[in-house]
Formats: sequence, structure tokens, C-alpha cells
Amino acid sequence: MIGLVIAILALALAPGVQESINLARNESTDSSIGLDCDNESISNFDKAACVTTDITLPYFIGFLIFLAGAVILGRLVFQD
Repeated sequence: MIGLVIAILALALAPGVQESINLARNESTDSSIGLDCDNESISNFDKAACVTTDITLPYFIGFLIFLAGAVILGRLVFQD
């Protein structure tokens, strides 16, 4: 039951996480918010930050799905 809740939670949080990633990647009028990842003349540090931001969603969802699978598998293996 807990494993299914974690899996549903992962899928429910995905759109919100994607929106915050898009806000972080895009250019903003306030220079402290956006990374401006579409600009090719940004520094290598900003490019690395853009790549790290891009892989946040798959790692986040993948970790929660893995956790849900581990909980379900643990329940099946160690059942009373």
C-alpha cells in the first residue's frame, strides 16, 4: 500500500517539478532567477548547471519509483 502511494506521489509531483525546472532554465527579467540555458554564449559553469537542472526530473521520478518498487518487493519478500 505504501509503495503504491509513493508511486502515485511521484507521478503527481512530476508536473510541479517540471514547471520549476522550466522556470529555472528560462531567461527571466530578474537576472537572479533564470539560467538562460538557450543562450549559447553562457559560461561552462552555467552550461553544467543547465545540464544538472535537465536531469533533475528523471532522477527525482526514478528515485521515487525505485523506492516504491523496493517497498513493494520488501513487502512481498518479508511477508508475515
